[in-house]
Amino acid sequence: MYKQIAAAALFAVGVSAHGRVTSPTPRPLGTAMEAACGQQVYNQMSSDPNGNIQTMAQVGASQSDFNATKCHLWQCRGYQFGDATSDSIHSYTAGQVVEFAVDIAAPHTGVANVSVINLAENSVIGDALASWSVYASTATGVTANETSFSVTIPSDLPSTCSTAGGCALQWWWDARSIDQTYMSCVDFTLGSGSSSSSSSGSSSSTVASSSTAAAATSAAAAVQTSSSAAATTLSTVVASSSTEVAVAAASTSTSTSSGSDTSSCSKRRAARRAALDARA
Repeated sequence: MYKQIAAAALFAVGVSAHGRVTSPTPRPLGTAMEAACGQQVYNQMSSDPNGNIQTMAQVGASQSDFNATKCHLWQCRGYQFGDATSDSIHSYTAGQVVEFAVDIAAPHTGVANVSVINLAENSVIGDALASWSVYASTATGVTANETSFSVTIPSDLPSTCSTAGGCALQWWWDARSIDQTYMSCVDFTLGSGSSSSSSSGSSSSTVASSSTAAAATSAAAAVQTSSSAAATTLSTVVASSSTEVAVAAASTSTSTSSGSDTSSCSKRRAARRAALDARA
């Protein structure tokens, strides 16, 4: 199930290409990265967040505060999970479609993919979720599906992915023509259930499920509301699909009440006619 990620730190040559994931919110740069990779590597990445791994390795090699083992440049470009925030740890479910946006500031022909990785083992889980045999070509330029695309969360991910820091979606672009490699990691946890909804946020499917359940509960309550409280129409909006669910409680209750009153009046009129007939 696991395929070992190839890792070989090579120094930068030629003109720099640049690229990174901008959505979903990727793992950010922070103090944990600075502590592991050193001040100069941190400064370099801070000034050029689209920078390549080989340049980072070259900068770090000459620095006494660079710890190659802790920095782990070949996983998530050295960005550390310790810098993750609530905005950068996403909640996904099996089958959920996740929309990606990538910034490619300077193209250079290479290959690319998006995979689920086991962070502790530094290994790819299963097959790539998306792949390009030619990516960011200097001959044709960057194409639309290289910067805007979607992936589907697999249904057979291990329980490791249920815990924050266990798994990540890793975008990987290797521009062999100039010996430069780029990565961005999107940290996530795998929730229960399944979803086919698109999301670039951290918990869209969870919010959608909760909103749907709330709408159903509110609708049931509205139908049972008495005529005195039924003057309000309940309108619930399910966030992920932007579908408005309207429950016309007032109309339903008013209609029911009117039907009941009409039936009672008819019975009373029939009783009066029967009494008059008897007297006659």
